[in-house]
Amino acid sequence: MTLPDGISLEIAALQKAYASGRTTPLQVLNAVYDEADARGDDATWIAMVPRADALAALAALPMSDDGRPDLDSRPLYGVPFAVKDNFDVARMPTTAACAEFAFVPNRSATVVNRLVDAGAILVGKNNMDQFATGLSGMRSPYGTPPNAFAPDLVPGGSSSGSATAVAAGLVSFSIGTDTAGSGRVPAALQSIVGLKPSRGLVSTAGLVPACRSLDCPSVFALTVADATAVLAVIAGEDEADPWSRAFAPPGSEVSHADLSHATIAVPRPGQYGWGGTPGFDHAWDACVAMLLASGATVKEVDAEPLFEAGRLLYAGPWIAERWAAVEEFASSHPDGLHPVTRAVLAPGPAVTGVDTFRGIARLRELSAATRHMLDGVDALMTPTIPAAFTLAEMAAEPIARNAALGRFTTFTNLLDLAALAVPVSVTDAGIPFGITLHARAGHDGALAALGGALEAVVDAPLGATGWARAEVQRWPRFTTHPAGAGHDELAIAVVGAHLEGLPLHPQLLATGARLLRRSMTAPSYRLFALPETTPPKPGLVRVSSGGAAIEVEVYGMPTGAIGAFLATIPAPLGLGTIVLDDGTAVHGFICEAAACEGALDASAWGGWRAFLADAAFL
Repeated sequence: MTLPDGISLEIAALQKAYASGRTTPLQVLNAVYDEADARGDDATWIAMVPRADALAALAALPMSDDGRPDLDSRPLYGVPFAVKDNFDVARMPTTAACAEFAFVPNRSATVVNRLVDAGAILVGKNNMDQFATGLSGMRSPYGTPPNAFAPDLVPGGSSSGSATAVAAGLVSFSIGTDTAGSGRVPAALQSIVGLKPSRGLVSTAGLVPACRSLDCPSVFALTVADATAVLAVIAGEDEADPWSRAFAPPGSEVSHADLSHATIAVPRPGQYGWGGTPGFDHAWDACVAMLLASGATVKEVDAEPLFEAGRLLYAGPWIAERWAAVEEFASSHPDGLHPVTRAVLAPGPAVTGVDTFRGIARLRELSAATRHMLDGVDALMTPTIPAAFTLAEMAAEPIARNAALGRFTTFTNLLDLAALAVPVSVTDAGIPFGITLHARAGHDGALAALGGALEAVVDAPLGATGWARAEVQRWPRFTTHPAGAGHDELAIAVVGAHLEGLPLHPQLLATGARLLRRSMTAPSYRLFALPETTPPKPGLVRVSSGGAAIEVEVYGMPTGAIGAFLATIPAPLGLGTIVLDDGTAVHGFICEAAACEGALDASAWGGWRAFLADAAFL
């Protein structure tokens, strides 16, 4: 899409352009419709608002005394958006991607009304996997929307058209739903942001249910800031929704978290289920390395409770709740369901009351394990999807590969978590890779802050738009490649038993690490001999005064080896930020200060090797 002066549809860019007069909402809305007309029927839309009606809605927005748009009156003034076709829009058919099911509602869903009241302009209703059952985007009788980023890949579902509309630059944002991952899987496959709020934060009134106790409206946007601005408009209790819950409203702006103070949980090695997509494992390792290099603490956790909870959605009693949502229609229209949708829902009628209560009891146990997993961390980070499948691959194994796409998403609503999917990179094969941050329900604002900080230090494209990101606060990039480290390496400083010639040095070399240089820390550290460690180990602690320079060796470690290496580091040691004598900041071994209380101070020796060489202390 071409807009004046290279303006994008990013909300921040539009608002700035409207305020300066570089473009007008009328010009933008006409450009949106011109682009949609030029694309033709590509299965992205099930129905569009007639251009004349959209222009009339725009004309009804307030104008200032000087005849210009009154931007202060509406937070989303003149911003074009779309909704998934399981949301009601007054006087437009709601199909849920099933023509036989279609009906014309008299009123719009609460979400739609709140957006329109905020000045956003509805452009149309997007295609979807029928009855929101599926993660591929290939379960619609209206066709499969194209993946805007990589045309040979599935677009992701069930909010397929909603993601494509944003990734292709047809609208600024779209509203999807997310019961099992439908608001995050398509985001990952098309390099956009997918925000899944806490259950109950956003009203489901006027939404065709898929699994009523778990359904959650979601937001697709080009940036975390845009998604958060939309969430601020649509969030809030609704008397019309019995599942609505009271949460503190999230702010409309992203206040970035400081990654150097963040603690992030990640699954243990071997729990990722990589599905053979070239580069996904390396992209993940590089993302973890970036967090470490930014000063974050990364903690490995056992993710099996998450996976077991996720399996309950389709292999447990919740499949009966999904069947309940369509039973009346399916019984009266036996040929109305998509064949794969019918196959997925077929076990629903056989679920018993005993099965249901057993499932509820087990989910409570898994929820308790998850709460323990999240204790002391700011978020759980996972890949959004472990693999990306082509259209042909998905057609060959529609159920198994759909399940693979949901490995890191199906558990989220069952465990009452909020989630934010953020694109982070593109593999050498041209496939988008993204991560998802999870946090306890009600922590949507903190999650957005963390996601915004992560977004600011990665370099992911804005979908397939080709647009440059609007100017935002950029956090300084932490160098991971000082003194000759390669782009697939993380520079790590070692201070103790991993030094050359000491007992754990072979463990370091086994990762493929190579020596970059020998150096000293800045004179702001103390080195302590930790008691009762085998082999003997020191603890390096940064101090505000009275510090000394300590010998280090800096190694370049392959990013793919970092996860396994982290698993070998015992408490109270960990990886943190170390400042060297030339001012360079690298990652390295640090120690919890409390563990050094009462330990022998070895700082006067200037390093662990010199301390060990002094026979008086052997």
